[in-house]
Amino acid sequence: MSRLRFAVVGDNCVDRFMPPVGQTLVGGNAINVAVQLALLGHETSYFGAVGLDADGARVRDLLIRSGVLTDHLRMVAGTTAYTNIELTASGDRVFAFEDFGVCRDYLPSAEEMSVLATMDHVHLGWITDGGRIRQALAAQGVGLSQDISVNNDKAHLGVSGLGIAFGSAGEDREGAEALARDLLAQGARMAVVTRGSEGSLATDGRTWADAGIAPVEVVDTTGAGDSFIAGFLDARLRGHDLAACLERGRDCAAVTCGHIGGFPQDPAPL
Repeated sequence: MSRLRFAVVGDNCVDRFMPPVGQTLVGGNAINVAVQLALLGHETSYFGAVGLDADGARVRDLLIRSGVLTDHLRMVAGTTAYTNIELTASGDRVFAFEDFGVCRDYLPSAEEMSVLATMDHVHLGWITDGGRIRQALAAQGVGLSQDISVNNDKAHLGVSGLGIAFGSAGEDREGAEALARDLLAQGARMAVVTRGSEGSLATDGRTWADAGIAPVEVVDTTGAGDSFIAGFLDARLRGHDLAACLERGRDCAAVTCGHIGGFPQDPAPL
């Protein structure tokens, strides 16, 4: 099995699960994708920023323990990002409050951009850069992906230059197909859309594929979409067809639904 070189750029946060869960876990789209890619056996580097606080040290230590390279993790004065999460009786998440901390202003340096250009693939998480990183790396021919669902500011949501644009839609197939076509029309070369309990679909404009969900006893859906992304990328960069990529993503997401948080870790008290 070939080992690919991935880089994941952007957000991290400490997920604070309010009572009755009453515990905290490290997460965020970029962190979750990075860890899942490392767990799949790839050489994965994380590019982002945490504060010089206890949460920042915890993020760093968990990344190292999970096999993610932290040479480009920046530790700076300020607060590590955190999210307060409430769980409903049905298990759905409610994001009650978010503080983006030092993530808000993070941008890779010129030297780090040169390193990113050497990777087999770069996944972009939540980042407030007006699309500059995406545009610069795309101009150099770097393979890129991004989940448009994790950043709702239109100033940062362009998809031109992305090899794969991930998005999420409701269970309605017509709406999911419309989103996929829109992502392609905006310049993405491939669109992958998750549809909740109805599974997912993907298209490159010529071929369409679908996958359902894997039966699983859901403990928590936090990070399931990020695990789906990692599984899809793993299969796609190994040359598998769209259907196989969706199935790989589905199976990785199912594993994550079986535990609290976006990747295996020991929770800390709230």
